[in-house]
Amino acid sequence: MNVVLGVGGGIAAYKAAELARALMERGANVQVVLTSSAAEFIRPLTFAALTNRKVITDLFGSSSADEILSSSVEHIRVAQDNDVLVVAPATADLIAKFAAGLAPDFLTTLYLAFTGKVILAPAMNTNMWNHPATQENIEKLAARGNYILPPDEGLLACGTTGAGRLPDPVRIAEAVVSIGHPRKDLDGETILITAGPTQEAIDPVRFISNHSSGKMGYSIAAAAACRGARVILVSGPVNLPAPYGVELVPVKSAGEMRDAVMRHLPAATIIIKSAAVADYHVANPAPQKLKKTPARMSLELDPTVDILAEVGRNKGDRLLIGFAAETQNLVAEGRRKMETKNADMVVANLVSKEGIGFGADVNEVTLVLRTGEVIAIPRATKRAVADQIFDHALNLRLALHARS
Repeated sequence: MNVVLGVGGGIAAYKAAELARALMERGANVQVVLTSSAAEFIRPLTFAALTNRKVITDLFGSSSADEILSSSVEHIRVAQDNDVLVVAPATADLIAKFAAGLAPDFLTTLYLAFTGKVILAPAMNTNMWNHPATQENIEKLAARGNYILPPDEGLLACGTTGAGRLPDPVRIAEAVVSIGHPRKDLDGETILITAGPTQEAIDPVRFISNHSSGKMGYSIAAAAACRGARVILVSGPVNLPAPYGVELVPVKSAGEMRDAVMRHLPAATIIIKSAAVADYHVANPAPQKLKKTPARMSLELDPTVDILAEVGRNKGDRLLIGFAAETQNLVAEGRRKMETKNADMVVANLVSKEGIGFGADVNEVTLVLRTGEVIAIPRATKRAVADQIFDHALNLRLALHARS
């Protein structure tokens, strides 16, 4: 996918560098266009180094006659060569110019010539965002088919608190990939995904948990949404923004996760259990904070509910995919888990292997399938691994239906 990243002149312009990187990590080719005011906040060299491409800053920035002629029609070439135009930050000034059809510089001229999908991520002072003129302009642009990513709320650079912050760059990147993704082979599917760790209370301030970051599950959710699915993401406590277009159901404990999964199970056509659910919970959590003493402390633990097994007993004709985080005997443990939980596929990975697994941005997994196949997916970003999981899952479902 070819993406133009237009950067407006606001304090949030520095976040566009992170957005460029996030887009490239998701396989996009990125062409950056800076307004002259944006170049005062962040230098073109930053984007050139990140994208390894020329950064466009001016409609007529060349000196020779040939270069001026080439520059004067470059906006047409860029418009024709790219699939998506994302403007982040989209300032109040840019939004007003887009709405009015004004074209005083390269980015606004490109906007008028662009026939692909346009995504605007506004960022500005709260009062500017709430002003009737800005809201009217936003309504006009949305009515013309532009995608608007509403700004986040929080503390702004001007010192005020409210709506106006640029959305998280990773979330913008997911939106770009989702809106511009050519593959919609999961259209019509409802995919129920669990992600992250669970927390089992010891007392009101302490809990038992694990090292899961939720990155794999969130990557799976993002991939599913990009490919057209309705996605319900039941997530334990993580430090990640919800992927664009995903229905987030936050939970803490294994019991809460079980209840959320069973509540949404009837709507699901595919279930992916990638969460690292605690195997045990404290039998009797203390109602008040436990005080430290010199004495040894023992905790009485009871097994938590086995969500994967319960779903396996009630899955019907749904496709059920489980995860197995192992430190040894990867395939054997994956196959054992598939059989005992009545899953159709188990995604197994060695969490003890350096550089992959918990907290990492890359993964390396082995798929154990109900058909008897064992498929190794080599090290790649978790987002790329997620897409390969879906590729094999769709083929697996066809094979299982052919058998029945």
